[in-house]
Amino acid sequence: MQTDNLELKKLVYLYLMNYAKSQPDMAIMAVNTFVKDCEDPNPLIRALAVRTMGCIRVDKITEYLCEPLRKCLKDEDPYVRKTAAVCVAKLHDINAQLVEDQGFLDTLKDLISDSNPMVVANAVAALSEIAESHPSSNLLDLNPQSINKLLTALNECTEWGQIFILDCLANYTPKDDREAQSICERVTPRLSHANSAVVLSAVKVLMKFMEMLSKDLDYYGTLLKKLAPPLVTLLSAEPELQYVALRNINLIVQKRPEILKHEMKVFFVKYNDPIYVKLEKLDIMIRLASQANIAQVLAELKEYATEVDVDFVRKAVRAIGRCAIKVEQSAERCVSTLLDLIQTKVNYVVQEAIVVIKDIFRKYPNKYESVIATLCENLDSLDEPEARAAMIWIVGEYAERIDNADELLESFLEGFHDESTQVQLQLLTAIVKLFLKKPTETQELVQQVLSLATQDSDNPDLRDRGYIYWRLLSTDPVAAKEVVLAEKPLISEETDLIEPTLLDELICYIGTLASVYHKPPSAFVEGGRGVVHKSLPPRTASSESTESPETAPAGAPSGEQPDVIPTQGDLLGDLLNLDLGPPVSGPPLATSSVQMGAVDLLGGGLDSLIGGPNFVAPPAATVPANLGASMGSGLSDLFDLTSGVGTLSGSYVAPKAVWLPAMKAKGLEISGTFTRQVGSISMDLQLTNKALQVMTDFAIQFNRNSFGLAPAAPLQVHAPLSPNQTVEISLPLNTVGSVMKMEPLNNLQVAVKNNIDVFYFSTLYPLHILFVEDGKMDRQMFLATWKDIPNENEAQFQIRDCPLNAEAVSSRLQSSNIFTVAKRNVEGQDMLYQSLKLTNGIWVLAELRIQPGNPSFTLSLKCRAPEVSQHVYQAYETILKN
Repeated sequence: MQTDNLELKKLVYLYLMNYAKSQPDMAIMAVNTFVKDCEDPNPLIRALAVRTMGCIRVDKITEYLCEPLRKCLKDEDPYVRKTAAVCVAKLHDINAQLVEDQGFLDTLKDLISDSNPMVVANAVAALSEIAESHPSSNLLDLNPQSINKLLTALNECTEWGQIFILDCLANYTPKDDREAQSICERVTPRLSHANSAVVLSAVKVLMKFMEMLSKDLDYYGTLLKKLAPPLVTLLSAEPELQYVALRNINLIVQKRPEILKHEMKVFFVKYNDPIYVKLEKLDIMIRLASQANIAQVLAELKEYATEVDVDFVRKAVRAIGRCAIKVEQSAERCVSTLLDLIQTKVNYVVQEAIVVIKDIFRKYPNKYESVIATLCENLDSLDEPEARAAMIWIVGEYAERIDNADELLESFLEGFHDESTQVQLQLLTAIVKLFLKKPTETQELVQQVLSLATQDSDNPDLRDRGYIYWRLLSTDPVAAKEVVLAEKPLISEETDLIEPTLLDELICYIGTLASVYHKPPSAFVEGGRGVVHKSLPPRTASSESTESPETAPAGAPSGEQPDVIPTQGDLLGDLLNLDLGPPVSGPPLATSSVQMGAVDLLGGGLDSLIGGPNFVAPPAATVPANLGASMGSGLSDLFDLTSGVGTLSGSYVAPKAVWLPAMKAKGLEISGTFTRQVGSISMDLQLTNKALQVMTDFAIQFNRNSFGLAPAAPLQVHAPLSPNQTVEISLPLNTVGSVMKMEPLNNLQVAVKNNIDVFYFSTLYPLHILFVEDGKMDRQMFLATWKDIPNENEAQFQIRDCPLNAEAVSSRLQSSNIFTVAKRNVEGQDMLYQSLKLTNGIWVLAELRIQPGNPSFTLSLKCRAPEVSQHVYQAYETILKN
């Protein structure tokens, strides 16, 4: 080890690395040499020593390495510094605590500002590696200054250094579209790099930052044009690289088909392409098919259908059908192409064509039925279950147009028990359809199939369907006709698109294994490392432009928010109608945000719509005087609040309703209701994950509302919400939030955030959750107040169909904090005088007239804020009728 010969030293160090694990005690003896070599005048030896130290994974040695490593991190030679940077990541893997205690992480962060681009690249690589194993730590604290340094280093470091820097840039979210454009401009030259990994990393950065650019910008169009050539160039590499490139292009085309819409020809299949490349090219061809290029595509697909590779031919025939469904104008041409293929009488081509034609019939009903005769000629050649099932479906669906439909179906019935389940189910449905269309001729046939499906079959699915049809036909043939022959929904054009949220995540992983598997890393990476959910940056306000129908792929997210706001009638205020102007000046309210830990949970979600990161006090004009509980008449000091506190029983709770359907929230369904018990209000939520990925990081925020309702604690979802899992949560609420009069008064606008996105919905809360327990007024006060409130503030309502007597009414209302102050009987009518108080101090006085034996009551309400009367009446109705 003491030798001066560099080659020999390398061999000795290599030997040490391999045997240190099995003989750790012997390896300690080498420590002195390492320490000495770290001070050698030759930088190559210093770097060799520090590299070897990092590779010896023996706990006992690590603490001796700290001093030499610290010196090497500050060495004057950049080669030594770049080697030391990687060594920190290796040391962190062995003993993370030691690295943090010794301050190596801070030194690594300083190296990002190093003058040598290779040192910067290695420092970024090391920090990224460490950050992956500790997702919560904010090691790569990126800001515009550090980004600028990385972009400067990008031009001068090696290709692998460039990949590390580009991957790091992809994790950064620019503060606005201007910064995003500036980064894109400096990354674009990497697209012409010879290394395909560099190209894909650059594409990833550009795809991510394009989200923030407005489509109206000239630069946006330029960028789209620049992205196409490098992707096309990747397809001239060897087949394995082509496959990886094609899998990535498949994602890019689903997200932004406009990038490659003029490059159809490069995806045409070559005779010597391996099958995996052929199938991938075929998939992309269909995604790019449009009215402009469909003739070219169909001619090409017809050629493929005559190839020798059976799998490829099947895919090509299916592709023709997908084109017909995607581009309506081409449907006729596609159908005639399929008929030409059926005439070839090649068995597997015919079968595949029949399956495809069934889908075309489902997309364009009553358009191409003239081809049914040709299909029926090929009945005998069908031996695959899918093709047989498709043919049976066609015969059943168009039985009225086929003269011998009963004979055709009977021919299938002969070997009923030898058929696959798929065919049996289809045959059962087809014969029932036939019976409903031609009842007189097919009675025996339907009885035969029903007894085969129910008595002679041991398949539970088939038996159940058979019994359902049997009962429908025997009890109500008209209903059976409506059910079985109901109009079917048209099938959508792209059924195999990746789910939008998953697609956004995969775009962030372009150039990695995730983009080849089309699965998020969490699906195939074991353990906790590297499973950080990524998502595209939100569109900035200036880049909200409308997506043109030609460019937006079906099912792709186009960034417009109104999609996720449920329309609950005209009553509900649309969250996007909130004031998007600058925040109203005024001191921030120290209200609910303090109880929420003074943190904006939605990170620019709901608050950016409202006008700023802090909820700001509304100007005086927006708080209606009557809602601010202005008791100008001196009523508040007359009320004896301590007398007669109500009994502490829970008020009526409505059943849970769906507030946010899964289709509007990328798979998250939210149901809920409101409760008030023993003086505390809560929102009882049920969250269901109907997406394909795990949901985490839940948070909730309310918009300003009429009564200042706000969460009293963060939304606690203790474990990640797996697909198809449901969790029940009770969220405590208070009434000290910001106040703004809503239309209607009890409208509540809510934003819920998770790791996928921010979702918005509106709901109406029942007013009785705001009736407080000290709402019983003393008799004299009641009388004086009733007289004091002007007569024009009185409102009268009828409560119908309520068969309760006065006692039952009084007791039921009291459980929801509506208190009976006095009771009289006038001319045979029971008169109940009642009082209630809202959380913001508004009193409501009521007179309820009940005529024994008459289920209709008369309710008179008096209040200084007459707009609450309608909602109080609704509360009375709800409580008395449930």
